[in-house]
Amino acid sequence: MKQKIMDSRPVRWLADLRLSRYLSGHRVFGKIFNYEMITYIAAGVLTTAVNYVVYFIMPRFPSDGADIILANCAAWIAAVVFAFFVNKIFVFDSPSWDRRTFLREFLSFMSCRLLSLGLETAFLYVTVELLSLNEPLFKIIASVFVLIANYLASKFFIFRKGDGNAG
Repeated sequence: MKQKIMDSRPVRWLADLRLSRYLSGHRVFGKIFNYEMITYIAAGVLTTAVNYVVYFIMPRFPSDGADIILANCAAWIAAVVFAFFVNKIFVFDSPSWDRRTFLREFLSFMSCRLLSLGLETAFLYVTVELLSLNEPLFKIIASVFVLIANYLASKFFIFRKGDGNAG
């Protein structure tokens, strides 16, 4: 499966770019911009798309704003479930589908995502609401920290190697 993805037109196009060749050949960046990182970024883009599609297709009824919260919660849940399967199959290549491993990975993934959602919300509350700092800037900063935290949690805790997972 990995080879099929690596041979795909978008990945080959990225590989043909000079920046991509520089990064993959660089002694530091070459270790960062590998198959796993590229697929993690692609999975993040697709997950964001799922979030937005679900959010905007949810029916809206006139109410006191609960419809927006419901749509956002449904979009978040759909995106996180989608992200779990994409990360399990394509990014971290976790081949085990036995019930115990699957439940451990799924519950760990959901727990980490809930934790990162809470941390991001708390960070934004403190920086934007309490300290009145620049909202767009601190949303971006929060997103970067969440991205890194989610990647590290997935790599070293959720889809960890050596516990029956080949990937």
